[in-house]
Amino acid sequence: MIAIIDYDAGNLASVERAVRHLNINCKVTRSLNDLNKAKRIIFPGVGAAGSAMESLRQLGLDVAIRQAFEAGKPILGICLGAQIILEASQEDDVSCLGLIKGCSLAFPSNMKQDGAKLKVPHMGWNNIAIKKSHPVLTGIRPEHQFYFVHSYYPAPKNPDDILAITRYGEDFASALAVNNLVVTQFHPEKSGQPGLNILKNFAAWKP
Repeated sequence: MIAIIDYDAGNLASVERAVRHLNINCKVTRSLNDLNKAKRIIFPGVGAAGSAMESLRQLGLDVAIRQAFEAGKPILGICLGAQIILEASQEDDVSCLGLIKGCSLAFPSNMKQDGAKLKVPHMGWNNIAIKKSHPVLTGIRPEHQFYFVHSYYPAPKNPDDILAITRYGEDFASALAVNNLVVTQFHPEKSGQPGLNILKNFAAWKP
């Protein structure tokens, strides 16, 4: 069973629907017992880093996520879940989970691309450029596009933690991986067949 963490900051229905579409057993939950029993965890998120971390701490889920990571359980972080797995976030100037060293940074307000000013948040479809192979990204090709909506992005201290980058005014990390943890700044559950392939790969991944 895949546990989809409910901490009042997630696109839970979309993630659950996508996983069930693949005929994979899953459960949206905030139960510490469910997380302990689950074979793998999806850690989604939409919203602000500060309120998300407050909810995680109040529910005891911050400790549960760290314990699952240390135990080697496969974890997939999505969007906000790809940011607050770092040590800190510029959003709300908050300390985060610290599973990967680094900080989530804000897009500059004056970004340009091809001479045109870019809007923040970065919202809509964009490509990813894979920097190194990973089982969860198996079958993903350069022409595939993924759905993004975010004003902050993960910036790990170790460049080797970066799986893929995306161009939006500047290059930013759009997927990271360390040991049994993989995260995507984009939403695989909203990215059509390529996104479903990532979820399917995650469900079969044995780190």
